[in-house]
Amino acid sequence: MSPPPIEASIEIYTDGACSGNPGPGGWAAVITRASAAEWHAGHEDRTTNNRMEILAAIKGLEQIAEGVNVALYTDSQYLINTMTKGWQRKKNHDLWARLDPLAQRRKIAWHWVRGHNGTVLNEEADRLAVAAAADPAWGERAGVLYAAQEASVASSTQPLRPEPRLSHLDEQGHARMVDVSPKNETERVAVAKGAIHMQPETLALILSGGIAKGDVFTVAQIAGIMAAKKTSDLIPMCHPLQLTHVDVAFSPDKERSCVEIAATVRTRGQTGVEIEALTAASVAALTLYDMCKAVDRAMRITDLRVTTKDGGKSGLFQQG
Repeated sequence: MSPPPIEASIEIYTDGACSGNPGPGGWAAVITRASAAEWHAGHEDRTTNNRMEILAAIKGLEQIAEGVNVALYTDSQYLINTMTKGWQRKKNHDLWARLDPLAQRRKIAWHWVRGHNGTVLNEEADRLAVAAAADPAWGERAGVLYAAQEASVASSTQPLRPEPRLSHLDEQGHARMVDVSPKNETERVAVAKGAIHMQPETLALILSGGIAKGDVFTVAQIAGIMAAKKTSDLIPMCHPLQLTHVDVAFSPDKERSCVEIAATVRTRGQTGVEIEALTAASVAALTLYDMCKAVDRAMRITDLRVTTKDGGKSGLFQQG
């Protein structure tokens, strides 16, 4: 006979991700309480997907006091069946040894949910785990997803959002610089990507060092970094920011005859760095064009977009 259901006062949504399996991985736990919905996520340099699923449960339960009723949701049958059906533990003994006492000291109802099936907070845990896996500098982070009045409905409905409006316009429709002084300082990161398409012969020249103006990638990287630091001089309503990290990386793609560009910008401050990342990627692409235009004026710069933004009240945003 199944045990009676536990009326949980706290819900935890967990997920793990891994690139390569084994490879770099990420874990995430989204926790809803009476007062808020919060998230915790971290990166591991070399791990497996199963280890990340277990670690997500460990990290989530570590945030919960002993004796509390908890409903834990995961899309990992490996985790669920090991904890509820006694599946044999052939691997990951160090993590099971951490999870068991945490589970024993709390009243847990284990729930399996189908991945990518529209469960809002399970999807959020997935996005956080994937982001952490992709970022070696992620470390371990935490934040708030929803305000207190939103937390009670977040697991069954779409998260509540204020009505969208253009923040750089005042009530009369006049342009303004947004006042960020009331905002908390948080760690912020943005990644912007784009591509420059060219003739195969042009790409071959770049890769062989045959461009007359010199080392194409080094010059474009420096230009992108300099541009990120000058963003507020170029975009009128941008705030001058003390950037803590700027990186511009290039990925030549011979099959598509292009160079993909990824710019990552970090700061600790009161506003995000999406525009700085976009500026870095844009100027890097323009510099590639300038370096190579003598041999290929038909080059095309495409697909410029923000792919990752994290930090601040709005939390994590990701797209391909």
